[in-house]
Amino acid sequence: MAKKSRKSVGTPATVALTAAGVPFTTHSYEHDPAAPSYGEEAAEALGVAPDQVFKTLLAEVDGTLTVAVVPVSGSLDLKALAAAVGGKRATMADPAAAERSTGYVRGGISPLGQRKRLRTVVDASAEGRPTVCVSAGRRGLEVELSPEDLVALTGAHLAPIARG
Repeated sequence: MAKKSRKSVGTPATVALTAAGVPFTTHSYEHDPAAPSYGEEAAEALGVAPDQVFKTLLAEVDGTLTVAVVPVSGSLDLKALAAAVGGKRATMADPAAAERSTGYVRGGISPLGQRKRLRTVVDASAEGRPTVCVSAGRRGLEVELSPEDLVALTGAHLAPIARG
């Protein structure tokens, strides 16, 4: 069962949201290390549709680390991501490089409050939703906010980068 809280939980993501004065809600749940999908586990624990929970993935587009935020109900279309940022070729980033660059561990990477600001693309399916959930910076902790605030705080742009 997920717990709701309006207080800052103290991750770099929640600190960034608080500092920006953005309204958000945190949701915590007991993370199961055996769960096959962190995102689907979060959706189930929060009792929301998997297309409302977005996962944060890192890819290299023409050698540059790029953040992709897509619904957990789908997968990242690497060609679409490359096209969205004007690149030619995208591959998934090395997990160690992703962790070093963002300051978060795999399965808990948030698009918010990253150690180094990276180019970010949010899937266009987020547009028009009242809220979306993304990792708050650790496994078992999600943050719910408006897609507009997510885009504004990450400097992202919206593009159709998800499949399925």
